[in-house]
Amino acid sequence: MRLQEITAALEAEVLTSNPDPDLEVTCAFGSDLISDILMCTKEPTLLLTGLTNPQVIRLADMIDLFGIVFVRGKKPPREIIEMAEERGLPLISTRFTLYRSSGILYNLGLRSCQI
Repeated sequence: MRLQEITAALEAEVLTSNPDPDLEVTCAFGSDLISDILMCTKEPTLLLTGLTNPQVIRLADMIDLFGIVFVRGKKPPREIIEMAEERGLPLISTRFTLYRSSGILYNLGLRSCQI
């Protein structure tokens, strides 16, 4: 599934400048616990989360993330967006809950990451 399709399906706002809309995303994982994210992402993953602190961007340095979807209408501070842009990490924000966002993407064929 392409990043552009994900953004449209979640009625999301792109927070970073110039993300590749044709970036192919193969799996996703949703959590607000960094320990779960570290344990459960063993392949390139789109992360759905409500975490908006610097640790979530540093987490992307430790594991292979395609991008981050902030749920529940959350938007990180400008410094977080700048950190993501330095890394080429797409950030988007949706007003939908984690549960609803995950369901929408699952129904469109985006699979869960391997754990």
